[in-house]
Amino acid sequence: LFFSVFNRKTGEPPLINGWIPYLGKALIFRKDAFKFLLDQQKKLGDIFTVHIAGRYITFIMDPFQYVYVIRNSKQLEFHEFADKMASKTFDYPALSKGKFPDLKENLHRIYQFLQGKPLDIISDHMMKNLQDIFEWKCSQATDWETEKMYKFCCSVMFEASFVTLYGRVPAADGHKVISEIRDKFIKFDASFPYLAANIPIELLGATKKVRKELIHHFLLQNMTKWLGGSKVVQARQDIFEKYELLGDYDKAAHHFAFLWASVGNTIPATFWAMYYLLRHPEALAAVRDEIDHLLQSTGQKRGPTYNIHLTREQLDNLVYLESALNESLRMCSSSMNIRISQEDFVLKLEGNQEVGLRKGDWIALYPQILHMDPEVYEDPKEYKFDRYIENGKKKTTFYKAGRKLKYFLMPFGSGISMCPGRFLAMNEMKMFLFLLLAHFDVELVEDKAVRLDNSRMGLGILLPDIDIDFHYKLRS
Repeated sequence: LFFSVFNRKTGEPPLINGWIPYLGKALIFRKDAFKFLLDQQKKLGDIFTVHIAGRYITFIMDPFQYVYVIRNSKQLEFHEFADKMASKTFDYPALSKGKFPDLKENLHRIYQFLQGKPLDIISDHMMKNLQDIFEWKCSQATDWETEKMYKFCCSVMFEASFVTLYGRVPAADGHKVISEIRDKFIKFDASFPYLAANIPIELLGATKKVRKELIHHFLLQNMTKWLGGSKVVQARQDIFEKYELLGDYDKAAHHFAFLWASVGNTIPATFWAMYYLLRHPEALAAVRDEIDHLLQSTGQKRGPTYNIHLTREQLDNLVYLESALNESLRMCSSSMNIRISQEDFVLKLEGNQEVGLRKGDWIALYPQILHMDPEVYEDPKEYKFDRYIENGKKKTTFYKAGRKLKYFLMPFGSGISMCPGRFLAMNEMKMFLFLLLAHFDVELVEDKAVRLDNSRMGLGILLPDIDIDFHYKLRS
């Protein structure tokens, strides 16, 4: 009764049109996108269009069809959509406007600093900064030390990432300055889903003021005081300087956006990786065993006074650590991969299927459906830390209906919209867990089940619905 399904033109998928003008199915979708999409798939098959808040979004539910969407990057564009959303959220002028020729391409080129040899350098700095923070934690932890787990992950990852990317704050109270920035960041981040949903910032309480204060930290006169920043941030600064029409505030807003991109998803992802390990003693034992074995085989000692060094190869060979991390990413990531049709065109899919799209229509992949598909992942709601291991090696072959999948784990997006910082993010999370388990005995204090908070559905890593107590002490 409350929704109609009808075809618009020949070749166009069935349309689910809500009964409230403009909003369409927005409220139901926002409440539980995962359940809503599965229900529609049962009724209508693998391709259907939903009217959500004035947009027509065509969902492609069959993972074997993903490749046809990802491959059509000319007709199905992503960057303009991302640019619009980011410029509104972080308060800088949209790059796609003709005022800043080639700025988008120039900024994109900088991501080479997050791959290959430059990635090794920035990862080494991150490792050193994480060790400094853990050493400081060690000096506090004479006996069992109790903290809230999300808060702990947030404080360690935020500070280590900040110092690695932007440099040290030389003041005596450097820790305090970064903590203040972090506290504001958390306040802003709480409003992020509303900003992403296009809700005017004026309606979000103190968010506008907090955003302005955060951006001010990244004005050039403040950033020049920070010592030992990364090449990637320096290269971004150099590019901004070439654009006279980009004001000081705009440049600072770009730097702030880059900070959000660096930690907005890695912090909750680190929390979930740690939480699931502590909830599953056999997983914790296997990962710790692998870590201890690597330290012994490389003649390195653990303890607050020793510096641990890991090459990228050594990090990559920690198969249990990587599998446990991938498994938590499978369970907590909920990103929607969006493309926008640049013209009226027919998208050709496998099996002679065709989808008629109009200019401006959105196409969406929703990988969480794939991640929780019992045909691909047996008992998908269960955490299995060794799910991505086969015969002691990384497992990269997964099947659905007897066919091998090209895409089976997509926490970082896909194709042109894939997160350029994904290699650094994986390294950072592995290093955090490595140092935590090398230095400390860690246990949950409360036996509360932490659930996913769905308010960020479609936007990346979901946050926990509550924080939880854990305690740690130096390993003997």
